[in-house]
Amino acid sequence: MNFAEVLAAAGRIDGHVLRTPVLEVSPGTYFKLELLQHSGSFKVRGAFNRMLSAGELPPSGVIAASGGNHGLAVAYAARALGARAEIFVPEVTSPVKVAGLSALGAHITQTGAIYSDAAEAAAKRAAETGALVVHAYDQPEVVAGQGTTGLELVRQTGGVDTVLVAVGGGGFAAGITVGTSDGSETTGTSEGSATPRPSEPSEPSERSERSGPSEPSGASGAAGGPRIVAVEPMRIPTLHEALRAGRPVPVEVGGVAADALGATRLGGLAFEILSSPRVRSVLVSDEAIVEARRTLWARHRVAAEHAGATAYAALLTGAYTPAPGERVAVVICGSNTDPATLTT
Repeated sequence: MNFAEVLAAAGRIDGHVLRTPVLEVSPGTYFKLELLQHSGSFKVRGAFNRMLSAGELPPSGVIAASGGNHGLAVAYAARALGARAEIFVPEVTSPVKVAGLSALGAHITQTGAIYSDAAEAAAKRAAETGALVVHAYDQPEVVAGQGTTGLELVRQTGGVDTVLVAVGGGGFAAGITVGTSDGSETTGTSEGSATPRPSEPSEPSERSERSGPSEPSGASGAAGGPRIVAVEPMRIPTLHEALRAGRPVPVEVGGVAADALGATRLGGLAFEILSSPRVRSVLVSDEAIVEARRTLWARHRVAAEHAGATAYAALLTGAYTPAPGERVAVVICGSNTDPATLTT
């Protein structure tokens, strides 16, 4: 997975996705408003790149498992390309997202308690029908498509020191890591080198696992591109636990962002990329995510879902503290939510 693949994806999906705006909310602090993308999240970038890379789609169309946002993206892209979409979602998926899938003409199966249950059912169905599988986060074409968000961000801002992004299965953060790079680094863990790990507290902390708890985190990332601050809910710490163990491992899934960030383990491709020294792992509480979502609406009139507010929670709580003069971008990644709940 490299920068050239993200550049190729950008050319491939051009005309199919929106160039989402960047808002400078204070000097040197930017929001990348990916929640304004088609289907309400960044996910449509990876969906289009996967489908367009495949050439002619099979008569059975495409199939995906999703917590909601990826399914919406696949359904949107399939409709645009004239293909059938079959989407498997868990019972935790919000009614807003299920209604959106129906409106896009997807064939919906709601099964299982969590994303991994839906993924297992989707894999069995794909084996029966021959439909093209569009994985939510662990396919190179999907990751490269998501990476076009980072490429776009760099071009819009002229470059930043740090990008904060939410993590579930890790495909979006991995794509942004590659898409914001200068093309000089090799992604993944080099043979013979130690995988960077977070600190080892007995319980997850709301502080950065690689940056200090009380001092500013610094004004630039490692060589190769800006620092990537990968932000996760404490109740779904897929990257945190993968870095601790040295490999992706299962985690419990729960909390306010589970319908969008509810992968039970980090993707293998994401682990290779996010093991870069450019990446820092940060955990935030559900309470912090709820407050960040409220603040986005009250202060900026940005209507984000909980997953969409997760990266911002790290900035509000001080889980990541920029240094003086540091240029920081926060990716607001999803808007598929009930507007009536924005102040609750």
